[in-house]
Amino acid sequence: MKKLVFVLCSVVCTAQTNQYMKVILSKKTGKEISSYSEGYGTAYDPRSKKQGIIDSLGNITFESPGRSVYHIFKNRFILDSEEGSSRKSAVIDEKGNEIIPLDNQEFNTPWWSRERIISSKQNAEAVFDFNGKQIIPYSEKIRFSGKNRFFVLKDKKWFLYDLHGKQLSTREFKEDYNFEEDKALIINEDGQSEIIGSNGQTLHTFSQQVINISAYPYLITRNKSTGKYGLIDADGITIAEEIFNDITPEYFGRREYIYFGKNGKTTVFSKKDRKLYSLAYQYLNPLPDKYFSTYNDKTKKYGVVDLEGKVIFPQEYDFIRSFTISGKDFIYLKKGNEEKFLDNDLKNIIEEGFQVFGFYPDDLIIGKDNTYYSFSVAGKRLKELKNISWIKNEDVGYFNPLNQYSKPLVCRNTDNFYGILDGKGTEIVPFVYEDIITFGNAENEIVVKKEGKFGVSNFQNEPLKEIVYDKYFWQKEVLRMDQNKKSDFIYFTRFKNNSAQL
Repeated sequence: MKKLVFVLCSVVCTAQTNQYMKVILSKKTGKEISSYSEGYGTAYDPRSKKQGIIDSLGNITFESPGRSVYHIFKNRFILDSEEGSSRKSAVIDEKGNEIIPLDNQEFNTPWWSRERIISSKQNAEAVFDFNGKQIIPYSEKIRFSGKNRFFVLKDKKWFLYDLHGKQLSTREFKEDYNFEEDKALIINEDGQSEIIGSNGQTLHTFSQQVINISAYPYLITRNKSTGKYGLIDADGITIAEEIFNDITPEYFGRREYIYFGKNGKTTVFSKKDRKLYSLAYQYLNPLPDKYFSTYNDKTKKYGVVDLEGKVIFPQEYDFIRSFTISGKDFIYLKKGNEEKFLDNDLKNIIEEGFQVFGFYPDDLIIGKDNTYYSFSVAGKRLKELKNISWIKNEDVGYFNPLNQYSKPLVCRNTDNFYGILDGKGTEIVPFVYEDIITFGNAENEIVVKKEGKFGVSNFQNEPLKEIVYDKYFWQKEVLRMDQNKKSDFIYFTRFKNNSAQL
């Protein structure tokens, strides 16, 4: 059995995943590596019990006995020290230099902020940048409010500040609010629903109770006495009376529609033409060009209707979804072995008898009679995938707003070996394995089998566990690999379409 060879690479090798860099650095140093990203990670030495910081070349740039180190981003870390009942924290750089000095404090570090951090100590909070400069002095409370705003509590009143510590308004607020696209929904001093701008200025006030501004300039209202929902525009003009049981704006895609539910039926509001359309269906999903897929939860079947409610395809399909390929919109329908891939004119661009195995930004992978092709939807050209005898057909349940295209495809070649092709039919995992096992929806890890033994790799062809294990077990978030009555574990990362760095 050949051992896997691990080659150390500097941070400039961006094609390598963070997970694989942890494997490489662990092999090089003999330490346990975690939280690696952007050229740095944290390391733990099981012999000395020391925690520290490691760079992409395997150099330990800082080591701290008895203290915990947590990675924030790139070369910024939090250092925690516990002595008896006393717990102190600091923000440090990769060499252990204290950017915000060690003190009896805790830090609020939202995942999206690389510019500001909140320090909490002695019932007060302050804002610092990641060079240690204090931006907002210690106050009663401070809350992030969107990516570039803070609400600061002074004398039990909230005030609005920007990212540079400037107070933007003398206006006093009852609560801390959250900004969405430079707007926030508040309850003002008169008990009215009000929308304010990013500087605290009044944009709109309403006599109705507004509860959601995600579809701005359209606003969801709720009747205080009946609990029913309605819709108004930013000028307070009523679009839909407060008679609906629920209202759902679109949060993904083109966000063209708002959906109203009542008595098992759906009314659709089109933002484009400012009209309401009453449809006799409970479950709708938008498709291109004013079409919707419908779902019958009794028959478990799908159909297609237009905005006027006209049936385009009856509810007899197993799966319907829209895809954008080569910049054009298509509708895919599957019923048993019958598959259609429709253009804007609802014409099927795939010949009868072909099966779709993969949907990708520029191409499809399709097959017929055990022959497989890369299919260009723009030029309607077929390119045969040579020496491929079988392609694994993935479950259509994989697709969601975060996974808009297929994973790379597990294939078997004419020599009966397994490998993986990408959406263009290019080999990305070589055909050298006896088997390749994938794990459900969004997992990036795969189990590979060779000479009767198992190992772990991923869709980037990175060896994560050597091929020496007798068995494997899928345990939700973890893969367990067994060898000689001992177990090793590897946590799944989530696969993202078209992402080299996970």
